[in-house]
Amino acid sequence: MTPHLPSRLPDVGTTIFTVMSQLAVQHQAINLGQGFPDFECDARLQALVTEAMRARHNQYAPMTGLPALREAIAAKVERCYGYRYNADTDITVTAGATQALLTAILAAVHPGDEVIILEPAYDSYVPAIRLAGGTPVPVSLRGGDYSVPWDRVAAAVTTRTRMIILNTPHNPCGAVLAPQDLDALEAIVRDTDIVILSDEVYEHIIFDGREHQSMARRPVLAERSFVVSSFGKTFHATGWKIGYCCAPASLAAEFRKVHQFNVFAVSMPMQHALAGYLQDPAPYLELPAFYQAKRDHFRAGLDGSRFKLLPCAGTYFQVVDYSAISNEPEETFARRLTTSVGVAAIPVSAFYIQPEQRHAVRFCFAKRDETLDAALDRLRRV
Repeated sequence: MTPHLPSRLPDVGTTIFTVMSQLAVQHQAINLGQGFPDFECDARLQALVTEAMRARHNQYAPMTGLPALREAIAAKVERCYGYRYNADTDITVTAGATQALLTAILAAVHPGDEVIILEPAYDSYVPAIRLAGGTPVPVSLRGGDYSVPWDRVAAAVTTRTRMIILNTPHNPCGAVLAPQDLDALEAIVRDTDIVILSDEVYEHIIFDGREHQSMARRPVLAERSFVVSSFGKTFHATGWKIGYCCAPASLAAEFRKVHQFNVFAVSMPMQHALAGYLQDPAPYLELPAFYQAKRDHFRAGLDGSRFKLLPCAGTYFQVVDYSAISNEPEETFARRLTTSVGVAAIPVSAFYIQPEQRHAVRFCFAKRDETLDAALDRLRRV
């Protein structure tokens, strides 16, 4: 007889991303739900992987990451944000950003601690907090522009608050933090032991001339932050699952204690390839224009339709309001859109602990133009 195993995550089932992707396959729908490109990463980057494999870089990498890659990350961060991390003590290469997020939470959050999250929130945050024995404390972003209500964030802080999780540019809603947001955050955490977990995986996908407001721009915030980013998002290689975490040495030391026992090391040939590829800043410096063109193409294609376009200042996601089309709950509408219209989307309600129904779904526009055009043709008929 199979033993009974009490669940560590009793409220967790199959994620909505898997559900909608499976539904898209079943109904031959165009999948604008899950966030991954349908185009290839740079052939130069692929060639560097092959070169690394042929050079026999096929065994374990150092636990903290290949030194050349950590140096390249440190140089990149300094170039972009003016803050210099120590490549030896402050930077850890991870098996994707989601692993880095979980590792930072397990390293910092203890049973009884509270973690403030801003909803809608990426779906890995809450399960990770609960696995650490912490309590998620949700604060809803403002409707319409999804800006941060810093007065409500400040009111949510208690003596048990251990961490605040931020995500900019924001998945799913595409909002970005501005300099005044960092001012407000500094005021909240000043003279506290609160740490910040900053999910910045879309740092280079930001539009209309805005500057990404990384925690690394502010030394006061950098000194208490785990800053997480993703090569998969930046270089169109989500299947490689390689990211990194930057943190001051004392925080990074605790991060690495967890990292070494749940992953230990990340793919060696990919790390060699990325270290070489990062020597040219053009691929990530040109990324805003690349994705802004796709955003504008997608938004223009929906202009005049019954979908209401919400602001999109960053990421490769567009949230739309469908209240002029239907009063259905978001998941019901997203399922019908997939099965009847032939375009898969993600209900924004899936990004809340207690789902809020705002008649909004999220589309991913990180697709070839022909994929977007086919989807737009179907969506305009709704």
